Amino acid sequence: MVKVLVSGATGFVGKRLILHLLEQGHEIYALCRIKGTKPFSEDKHNLHYIWGDLRNPATLQNTPADIEAAYYLVHSMAEIVSDLSQIEIEVAKQFIMGLKHTRVQQIIYLGGIINDEAHLSPHLKSRLRVEQILNESGVNITILRASIIVGSGSASFEIIRDLCEKLLFMIAPRWVNTPCQPIAIRDVIFYLTQVLLNKACYNQTFDIGGPEILNFKDLLLQYAKFRHLKRFVFCVPVLTPRLSSLWLVFITSVRFSLCYYLVESMKISSVQRLDGIKRIIPHDCITFSQALELAFQKIAQNEVISTWMDSWDIKDIDPNLEKYVEVPKDGCLQDVRKVLVKDSKEDTVARIWRIGGQTGYYSVNWAWKFRGLIDKMIGGVGLNRGRRHPTEIQVSDSIDFWRVLLADKKQGHLIFLSGMKVPGEAWLEFNLEKKENGWVLIQTATFRPKGILGRLYWYILYPIHLIIFRNMAKSVAGW
Repeated sequence: MVKVLVSGATGFVGKRLILHLLEQGHEIYALCRIKGTKPFSEDKHNLHYIWGDLRNPATLQNTPADIEAAYYLVHSMAEIVSDLSQIEIEVAKQFIMGLKHTRVQQIIYLGGIINDEAHLSPHLKSRLRVEQILNESGVNITILRASIIVGSGSASFEIIRDLCEKLLFMIAPRWVNTPCQPIAIRDVIFYLTQVLLNKACYNQTFDIGGPEILNFKDLLLQYAKFRHLKRFVFCVPVLTPRLSSLWLVFITSVRFSLCYYLVESMKISSVQRLDGIKRIIPHDCITFSQALELAFQKIAQNEVISTWMDSWDIKDIDPNLEKYVEVPKDGCLQDVRKVLVKDSKEDTVARIWRIGGQTGYYSVNWAWKFRGLIDKMIGGVGLNRGRRHPTEIQVSDSIDFWRVLLADKKQGHLIFLSGMKVPGEAWLEFNLEKKENGWVLIQTATFRPKGILGRLYWYILYPIHLIIFRNMAKSVAGW
């Protein structure tokens, strides 16, 4: 058994890695940025949590001294910033400082394939600087570089899926002809676990990739073929990364910052060159088509373990989530609805737990979609992220532009925090109370405005909210 620290524990790769490490019998300390969030709703043997922001030097002070290995799976792509490399450097340095009191023998880092250091995108440049910082730590480093990662819930997969499922014709920038070497998430996890305390991998940098060299246009067309769709891709020279990213934002569920950094990175070849890992850890990776098949099996069975949405992207949120679980009342504006439940508590809870995603909001869904479109237009997350599972909810789940703060299904108590771009903070809460004449649904929309603009926002939209919240409460209660 190895004691392992996993940073980025709530992310797409982190959650899956933790499960595999636990299956192998290791003891895991999962670092989560927002206090109170967990990668999994249920407790797991040998899984412990450390909450903290790596920009805070004290974050890792509670890490046990006998930690033997640490995974660095952190990135700062939640928003477009001019100093991405500097932010990444600061976070990496704090990570190293936090490990000084431990006996860590190895740091394992997952980055991107870098074939042209002279023409790197901001994203890949920041990845390279992180590598350099980690190499200067004095700890044995293993660096794994990957191209596009394919799996149910990965940002790349969701972009490809949305484009092919929604569009018959695709106008694409010329760099969709740039070669890449996609790799399935299962193979990424395999390599991440196999290099653990493997001395032959110490102070080494490896490119990892699948068996095929394709370009981004090939990925789209192969996906279309896999799904029995006839699609056409036309390349034009005038689409800049920003224009391409804006186009992707309105078609796909992925936020603008992530689209922007991915598009920027597409301009540079990401074909495996440093393939020494093949000699140390022989392994046959699966093809792109096989990776698609596995992804759709997980989707069909509602077994998507993690998605790109799992990482928190609500800007300026207090890192102590517990402050948000108790919905504030002072200085807030509220819409409270109390409706007698028509059928049963169980049926009402089931309706609450299906809210969002494909189900929608039980009332004036076109208005919700329009609000999501406006949010996208001003740089927000929008409404089309959907949800991880159609009927299950756990704390920290992302549902459309909401984040789950509390999910007590037994009591029928659910609290959302809004991730929309609004002049204030917004909560949506559902609860059930037992009365003499039956169960009563209490639905509360709370808005804590920031200044005059926040109050204007609430009162301008109040007539619309009046209809939306009234009808939603009645529908959730079964009427």
